[in-house]
Amino acid sequence: MTFNDGARIEAGRVRRGGGGRGGKMAVGGGVGGIIVLILVLLFGGDPGSLLGSGTVDPNAGSGAAGSEDCQTGADANSDVNCRVEYTVGSLDLVWEQQLDQQTGVAYVRPEVQVFSGSVGTGCGNATSEVGPFYCPADQTAYFDTSFFQELVTRFGSSGGPLAQEYVVAHEFGHHLQTQLGDIGRAQADPRGPESGAVRTELQADCYAGVWAYHADKMVDPDTGQPFLVPLTDNDVRDALSAASAVGDDRIQAAATGRVNPEGWTHGSSEQRQKWFLAGYRSGEVGACDTYSAPNLDNPPALR
Repeated sequence: MTFNDGARIEAGRVRRGGGGRGGKMAVGGGVGGIIVLILVLLFGGDPGSLLGSGTVDPNAGSGAAGSEDCQTGADANSDVNCRVEYTVGSLDLVWEQQLDQQTGVAYVRPEVQVFSGSVGTGCGNATSEVGPFYCPADQTAYFDTSFFQELVTRFGSSGGPLAQEYVVAHEFGHHLQTQLGDIGRAQADPRGPESGAVRTELQADCYAGVWAYHADKMVDPDTGQPFLVPLTDNDVRDALSAASAVGDDRIQAAATGRVNPEGWTHGSSEQRQKWFLAGYRSGEVGACDTYSAPNLDNPPALR
């Protein structure tokens, strides 16, 4: 998906660099972090070695280009850090209208931080190995953009823009779940093919699809145009490629040579693609009720 050249974002909306807050580990989802955590758990490792309460250099990652370098949509089309910032601008625009309109709940913006190396969060201290994740404790989405290359080279995803934007939109989906009171279902029922964790992650995929439905239609009142040019079939394939790449079955098969649904936390590749499409084809938050779905392989919106 390509940003309009005339698109503009709010200066300072996204923080850059590391921090040192620390605290209890309580990460809510994450298409990047969960990949590493699944692998650690599969091989009997300690996830606290990746996300814990140790000391973090507050200057870590501060060498990243700042928001002042992201002046136009053209910058977002050429620079991955600017692409994250412009995707955040688009997500704010969509959800500030759609969440209230569709659910009656006023959208509260999450904090967003781009980091490199390590970062302190309300859920503990994280390294770049965790990848993108959302922390409910401080209602912040964290992104190390080096993950996007990992998504291609290590997990076989498309490298297209909407594949990357889908990752950002997924993490915002977890923030919506925090606002709507659903994020705790993942921790209460953390593993298995029908678990609350899987349903929580598939719902975040669906919310990413709802954003994609509206993102090229809603006009930014400050510029008089949408952030994004109309989606193409190739754009949608890019997003589906990313969703497929982080399916539990695919990750397990690559790591161990076998698939064990009882260990799932995010859902299969096919499920992740289908729930993204359920949101994308409907544009409706109500199409994303994974918790009531009797069959996660067959979203009602796709029937």
